[in-house]
Amino acid sequence: MSDPSCPPVVAARRRCARCLRPAGYCLCHLLPHIAARTQILVIQHPDEQRHALNTARLLVAGLADAELLVAERLPEQRCEQLLDPAWCTELLFPGHGASPLQPTTVDERPRRLVLLDGTWRKARKLLYLNPVLQQLPQVALPEGLRSRYRLRKAPSAGALSTIEAGMQALQMLEPDVDFSPLLAPFDALIEGQIRAMGEAVYQRNHEKPRPD
Repeated sequence: MSDPSCPPVVAARRRCARCLRPAGYCLCHLLPHIAARTQILVIQHPDEQRHALNTARLLVAGLADAELLVAERLPEQRCEQLLDPAWCTELLFPGHGASPLQPTTVDERPRRLVLLDGTWRKARKLLYLNPVLQQLPQVALPEGLRSRYRLRKAPSAGALSTIEAGMQALQMLEPDVDFSPLLAPFDALIEGQIRAMGEAVYQRNHEKPRPD
């Protein structure tokens, strides 16, 4: 059942205007409203905007102070904002040169964490096309985290969906706040997809055999 507090469904496409799910599969009733001290900015590749499993939108919708920016090239004003010395802005992106994400810092400035949403190829393209992102301190989550995203084959061990990465990062930065409710709509989204395809199809194409 859709949450009566969510925006009206867009009639032409029969999708919820907030979570963009089909009208009968709205996830707004599962979205929390968590106030984090860390500001989250998700830069989403345009090709991901209408993806059926769009977890970036769910992450942002579940936070009180978060923003989803859909763009391949960032506007000049946004580049200036990211380099604002009044903020401690970091890019959450694993790879060579990335430092471990630190929950505590001597920096007293407000903290902003930037995430890139897209396939690994598209995320790297966003990084390449926007030199401002290359200027940000690059941080990464600890190794060994496991994704609950059972419908996609991870490109590498420890690869997480955008909503999982955002939740894990916030939980590390602010351990006094419970950010696990952010994953409620994500889990429901995955379960709904599995039901739609049928358990037999899911087990044949996605589920890994259990070791003896």
